Amino acid sequence: MTQRRRVPVSGRGPKFTREDFAPGSPREAAPEEHQDEPEALDASDAPAEIDCDCPRLDPEDWHDVESDWSDITFASGGCACILGVPVHYRAARDRLRARTVAKGATVADDAMTLLGKGQFRRRILVEAENVPAGARGFRRPGGIAYTRLVPAPPGRVKAAVKDTVKAAKERYGRGPDGTWLWFLTCARCSVPRDFETLIVAHYKRPPA
Repeated sequence: MTQRRRVPVSGRGPKFTREDFAPGSPREAAPEEHQDEPEALDASDAPAEIDCDCPRLDPEDWHDVESDWSDITFASGGCACILGVPVHYRAARDRLRARTVAKGATVADDAMTLLGKGQFRRRILVEAENVPAGARGFRRPGGIAYTRLVPAPPGRVKAAVKDTVKAAKERYGRGPDGTWLWFLTCARCSVPRDFETLIVAHYKRPPA
């Protein structure tokens, strides 16, 4: 994934992670539309570590950090939801990646993959590079993104988003224009990696 300017805000954060409880679906509804969840696994029952291809982010580059999004491009797609819970999320994500490549763009194996809010449909953004001029289906949000890399187990996503928005308000003097989630773990590695999740607070224009 292309390195872009990131500015640590207040130092290092802990290494943390998430799980898909339903096949092909992230573990939880949107922060404002939180629903009942399956019972979480006990961490004592988890294996020490599982080898999988889920992204692993360095807290120094991602936790409590401001990123310049002036040059970032995302392929934009959607996923149907039932009361905020995405249906076949992984399949929708993989279709979006395939469509992006078919249009001549490049998608890294560890490309940022963000999930938006919604009761019946949620936006999926996949970071793309080398996007052909005039290609449709892409978004260039611009501005900056304040990110936090945190543990967000079932029942804690809403609180984790709230904490990130609070930290962003304290830093920038106002709330973000939008929030996004990057669930970094799968059903195999969520528990040993403590449900690691990147929470993104996006500002369309850098606060003064």
